[in-house]
This record gives sequence, structure tokens and C-alpha cells, in this order.
Amino acid sequence: MSKKIRVLVVDDQALVRQTMTEILESDPDIEVMATAPDPYVAAERLRHEIPDVITLDIEMPRMDGLTFLRKIMSQHPIPVIICSSMAQDGSDNALKALEYGAVEIVTKPRVGTKKFLEESRIRLCDVVKAVARVQPRKREIFSARDAKVQPKLDADVVIAKGKGYTISTTEKMMVVGASTGGTEALSQFLQALPLDCPAVAIVQHMPEGFTARFSERLNQICRITVKEAQDNDTMLRGQALIAPGNKHMLLNRAGARYYVQIKDGPLVSRHRPSVDVLFRSAAQYAGKNAVAAIMTGMGDDGAKGMRELFDAGGWTIAQDEATSVVFGMPKEAIKLGGVREVLPLGSIAPEMVRRALTNWS
Repeated sequence: MSKKIRVLVVDDQALVRQTMTEILESDPDIEVMATAPDPYVAAERLRHEIPDVITLDIEMPRMDGLTFLRKIMSQHPIPVIICSSMAQDGSDNALKALEYGAVEIVTKPRVGTKKFLEESRIRLCDVVKAVARVQPRKREIFSARDAKVQPKLDADVVIAKGKGYTISTTEKMMVVGASTGGTEALSQFLQALPLDCPAVAIVQHMPEGFTARFSERLNQICRITVKEAQDNDTMLRGQALIAPGNKHMLLNRAGARYYVQIKDGPLVSRHRPSVDVLFRSAAQYAGKNAVAAIMTGMGDDGAKGMRELFDAGGWTIAQDEATSVVFGMPKEAIKLGGVREVLPLGSIAPEMVRRALTNWS
């Protein structure tokens, strides 16, 4: 029997600690090593035993989660998952946590909502198992137990598989999918794009409430415009649209104009938004005019969609293992045979722009 992943849960609410324990231990590969109501108690636990993963709230008494996170990352880095509520003030702090070394953000489970708890269980357990293998780098301090696993749905539940759009166009566009480690990867990628780059549509696995602030931050540091996508937004050159958290984003066309649709729907490949949904819609409505990249992330979301893009004639790129925080999504896409190039993160932006100017068909 393989060793279980041991988790330390840090949250000031007793009911949340209990719910988190039940959710995590519903997975046979995970055990909760201990819980702590604040960072001081957590630090005492760490003196006796080191977990594989820490789940950490941000707003807590005596010491806030960000301060505790910075101390961990400057002394003994451990994979940390921020488990936050959807308060707007907290979203900014959660994004800061990613800068300080946290590897992922998940939504704090809301007790009493059966559907939300089940989706939280799927997401939280998957994230814990993915980040347990991550080796975070050292950073300087100053700078429901009985729940059953639901079947993993594919993009059919949101967009039917089709033969493609029949009206021809030569307008190129780019689509990108990422998950764990993707916030930093996307920051590097988007900052490298020129002002006149083709339009970009992005799915980053991120909870509701965070994508707007994430987009605003990127817009401040990039030459191109970056915004959270809204339903029917036109895809424009020099602009990147990021799928809103907890919503699927699809590409569509009206004549030669690309635009996005924002939809509700079930989890696809365990995610909402789903990369598979975006990539399938790009295969149907852009086809050979699409340039796609799949970046660091856990699981296999995007692998099937990238194969469909490949089959439709699009140019497809996967981030390499050396520069990926988690080499899950790129690896699965490569295994399915839908990847034309495997590149380090720093080479993806210039290559996508170059391919958008190239007729490879």
C-alpha cells in the first residue's frame, strides 16, 4: 500500500476544520495529520511533524495567513494551498499568497450546500494529490466522508462535438489552458506578448471571485489589454480574455468575428471553467486558424480538446516538464498525440505569435 498524503489543516473555524477533515479523508489516499485554529498552533504542530501539504486560511486571529505563509517559505518550504472564502478583500490577499509561494487557491467549502460540497471535495482532493509532489522553492521573508466519486464528464455536456465552422477566414487567434502553477506561467507568457498580437482566450483553473482581480493585476503589468471575459465579448488583437471563475468559456464566430460565450454547466474534466470546453469550441470555430498552448497543471483537462484542435489543423504547443510546476495537463495532451511542439515556458509566447503569422497547413 502506498503512503498516504498527510495534510495539516489551518483554519480558525472549528466547523470548517471538521468539514475539511471529512472531505479530505473521504479520499483513501489522504489523511489529515492534524488541524490548527491559528498559525501559532500550526507552528507548534510543525515542530513535531512535517506534513506533505498545508491548507491555509488567510484571515485568522493572532497571525494572518500571509505572514505565516512567508515564514514557511523562508524557512522550510512546504506545498501550501490557500483555502479562502469569496470575499472581495480576500481575493486580493489570495493572489498575494501565490506571489509569496502558495501553489494553489481553492474555495473554502460552504457547509450545507450538497452540490457545492461535492464539487469542493472533487477539487480539493485532486489539488492536494497534485501539489503533494511539488517542491516549492525557498523564498526570502522580505521580498463529506461518505461522498461517492462522481463520473468525470467531458466537453459533450457543454458543447456538442461538431464538424467545424464552414465560413472561411484567415484571422488567427490563440487559446491557452493552465491550472496549478498557471498564475505565474500566464504572467510570464502575457508579459512577453507584443501589442499587436492575435486575440487570446485563456482558461486558468481559479475559483469564482478571483479571476477579475487576477485579470486586473495582469492588465497593469502587460503591454496588451487583459480582462475577465464577459458574455459576447469580441476577441480583439492585443487583448487577452480570461474565463471567469466557476463559468465555462467557449469561442464562437459571427462571420469573421470571433467572440466568447460564458456559460454555466457541470464540471468538465473535474473543472469549471474547463480547458477542454474552450479548446473544443476553438477546434470547431477557428480550426486551422487557432494556435493553442497547454501549460502547467494537474490532471488531464485540455488533453482531449487539444487533440481535437490538432485534428482540425490548429497548431498545438505543450509546456515542457522542466518549467512546469505540475506536468499533468501537458503530459496527458502529449500522450493523446495532440501536441506538435513541446517548449519551455519562456519560448511559448514568441512561438505562438510566430505561428500565428505562418501558414502551416
